[in-house]
Amino acid sequence: MSYIPHTDADRKAMLAAIGVKSTDEFFADVPASVRFPDLDLPGPLSEPETMRELQELAGSNAHTGEFSCFLGAGAYNHFVPSIVNQMIMRGEFFTAYTPYQPEVSQGTLQAIYEYQSMICALTGMEASNASHYDGATSLAEAAVMAINHFRLKRKKIILSPLVHPHYRAVLRTYTQGMGLNIVGDDQLDLTLSDLVPLMDTDTAMVVAPYPDFLGGVEDLKPIADAAHGVGALLCVVANPVALGLLTPPGALGADMVVGEGQPLGIPISFGGPYLGFFATKKEYVRKMAGRLVGETVDASGKKGYVLTLATREQHIRREKATSNICTNQGLMAIAATVYLSTLGRNGLRQVAEVCYHRAHYAADRIGELSGYTVLRDRPFFHEFVVRCPRPVADINAELLDEYGIIGGYDLGQDYAHLDQHMLLAVTEMNMPDDIDDLANALEEIAKQ
Repeated sequence: MSYIPHTDADRKAMLAAIGVKSTDEFFADVPASVRFPDLDLPGPLSEPETMRELQELAGSNAHTGEFSCFLGAGAYNHFVPSIVNQMIMRGEFFTAYTPYQPEVSQGTLQAIYEYQSMICALTGMEASNASHYDGATSLAEAAVMAINHFRLKRKKIILSPLVHPHYRAVLRTYTQGMGLNIVGDDQLDLTLSDLVPLMDTDTAMVVAPYPDFLGGVEDLKPIADAAHGVGALLCVVANPVALGLLTPPGALGADMVVGEGQPLGIPISFGGPYLGFFATKKEYVRKMAGRLVGETVDASGKKGYVLTLATREQHIRREKATSNICTNQGLMAIAATVYLSTLGRNGLRQVAEVCYHRAHYAADRIGELSGYTVLRDRPFFHEFVVRCPRPVADINAELLDEYGIIGGYDLGQDYAHLDQHMLLAVTEMNMPDDIDDLANALEEIAKQ
């Protein structure tokens, strides 16, 4: 527990304990030019005044409760059943930490076990942890697991450029200093088949998206066969809602499936907290980071749940751990569990089908507009690319200011060859009328 000094005497005592006489002396090693300036704060406010000011600040945000949203690119506006929030606000879930003591944590442990079971069913894998901070760190942990599986004898990671740009950046940051050779995404126009010649006996892992960042869906079987042909592992970065409709990656040869679980009952929330899911084959469980809950029986033969197949070092002995992941997004994993339980197998498929059909309706409508071209070189799920007649930033500004529509993602930010291309996402929250409004707005903007 941290201690905050409340009096001058407390402050002086703390400074004396570390061997300095004043706060200025404490910060003496920090150059004055980079120290935080003195704050000229306004006077205190009452609680009603504070609430009013906070509400006014919040009201300046463009949110999906007020605006029609077609922005995806990794975070998606799906419907969240009311029961999800009601369940995760229960005290036993809301305040729970790592359930080290199974005798007092059966509810949390069972919820985590159910989460793992549903993620395995969704991905076609044999084991799932619970969980990681987000999809990007799940991918980074997959790379660490692959390197550890080969006992550091293989150091190459082949990374598709159609994996989310943020995921690719986090992977490099997360693994810096490990001496890895990360290749494949240095050329942003490479396809999955273009990655095959890069594979060799030094390759530990090949990373393929499903669907990819541009919304496209490709057959993973050829890339899986090529990776396994050189003895490498295949990691698939997947959209979990798309898996309600598509063939599970496990059935196509994946060794690991990771991704962002935010679409599973977690609101966009201006960027988090989110949920990274991670599933793999049983043979790799010992190298998997994060928590794993197993089902067992107690001395009386009654069913029970416990943390399993993870050494204590994983949590408290940093230098001996496979990974230093300990605290996770457990509350978000429970939210995903409630969401998946509420929808069931058929409900999730229905959500995926609605997303698919409305996205294709949107693509058809926009494809009819003069000045816009929808890229249809590959099948897509619920995101697609549109070539625009003007810079995407300008179009998005007009959509928001003039029509109350949050536009798509400007792909020119990450892919130079896709300048003036917009990535649009359509979910079950985009009604046909919303799509028509977007198409009409884009048509008017093109005429200006």
